[in-house]
Amino acid sequence: MLIERIWTGNAYRNFHYLVACPQTGEALAIDPLEWRLCQDMAQRKGWRITQILNTHEHRDHTGGNAALVEATGAKVLAHAAAAKRIGGVERGLGAGDVIHVGRLELECLDTPGHTLAHLCLLAHGEQPALFSGDTLFNAGAGNCHNGGDPERLYETFSRLLARLPDTTRVFPGHDYLVRNLEFTLDREPDNALARALLTNVRTADSADAPVTTLADERQINTFLRLDSASLIERLRAGQPDLPAHPDARTVFLRLRELRNRW
Repeated sequence: MLIERIWTGNAYRNFHYLVACPQTGEALAIDPLEWRLCQDMAQRKGWRITQILNTHEHRDHTGGNAALVEATGAKVLAHAAAAKRIGGVERGLGAGDVIHVGRLELECLDTPGHTLAHLCLLAHGEQPALFSGDTLFNAGAGNCHNGGDPERLYETFSRLLARLPDTTRVFPGHDYLVRNLEFTLDREPDNALARALLTNVRTADSADAPVTTLADERQINTFLRLDSASLIERLRAGQPDLPAHPDARTVFLRLRELRNRW
């Protein structure tokens, strides 16, 4: 499997992805808002974009569909429940469906929360890869402002993401790494790994942002560290109604609420 991460440099701080089969040269474009960047990269690599996958319906992920379809003839794939809102979707997807890209197989995970119809794609293998859209970010979690639900987001994290292998590489829809690390350290000032990473990336080019694994995320992402004693202590200092030993759901929801206005 060949993966090309494309940094757009736009105001939304999008990452786009091309996932290509080395045997056939077929490629899947994921959330190609800046479609020309995807098309140009595919041409440089000698790949053919045959499919487009939208992780969810927001325009900063779907806005390049029509032009890329016109340029390549690619078919648009998306969550079945979001297909009408996106428009032009030829294949509606659900949990467990498989996308074939040449000889590659990518599994669809139903991951509601940021929106109620959101997909992540999982490539299995020795080095699994998760294309996480706006569900899981490097060191952060998606917001729920525009058609989402934080309770559903918690279920996605606890039911699906937390159970994936440590070796899973994380490929999110945007680069918010610096801000997310700052939030982790605001909540957990003694997190030495988050602090070291922030020092390394604060002034770096987003095109060179590190690709984290879920093992990394479990060390630096506050939304995957719900049992951290220092995190809970700091949370309780500002929210005295919180019990001494809050359950993971409560911690997640309080953190998501704090991040909304942080």
